[in-house]
Amino acid sequence: MKPSTLLFLAAAALSAGFAIAAVVRNDRAGTYVFKPLTTFIVLLGAAFLVQPGAQPYRALVVAGLACSLAGDVLLMLPRDRFAAGLGAFLLAQLAYLAAFSVGGPPAGAVPAALLPFAAAAGGVVAAVWRALGRLRIPVAGYAVALAAMGWRAAARGWAPGVGRASFLLALAGACLLLTSDALLAVRRFRHPSRLAHAVELGVYWTAQVMIALSVRT
Repeated sequence: MKPSTLLFLAAAALSAGFAIAAVVRNDRAGTYVFKPLTTFIVLLGAAFLVQPGAQPYRALVVAGLACSLAGDVLLMLPRDRFAAGLGAFLLAQLAYLAAFSVGGPPAGAVPAALLPFAAAAGGVVAAVWRALGRLRIPVAGYAVALAAMGWRAAARGWAPGVGRASFLLALAGACLLLTSDALLAVRRFRHPSRLAHAVELGVYWTAQVMIALSVRT
């Protein structure tokens, strides 16, 4: 592993540690600094530090991280901007969906790979459905995009020219993104907890780092 990649991983881990500690302590200033900083470091890693990477795959991953950064900022602001944050993360999932479709098999290929992602996303939506209120349709739409993103990440395993490491990293990242979103939904709509938020962030940034590293073909 190149020194630049090691530096990227160390910087992301250090910033994530500070962000998670700030969340646990309810330190708003620390959260405002280190939460967006961590995602920004991952974005820089995907854009510059983990080259070589194939275009347009790398550009779409960077776009997904940029939308994720916007979502991070919107979700941490004092006023409730959950709907706007959800929209930003929807754009992130669509960018990842497009990235994982680059060079992959046709959209109708490997349909069985969709089933576990659809079941998981649907199960999370069902678990919080009563508490969603006016957010039911947006959250359901986001769950569809999330399941499709995971499916295309899995389908990359059947794509010619996609390196095994890139495939496995992207698939692991997609699975962990679904897990972090499930934790977020339960925390927000069922059982609020700063500790659960800390775990969620750890899973979320691990997922984003894996997707960023997947640009290395």
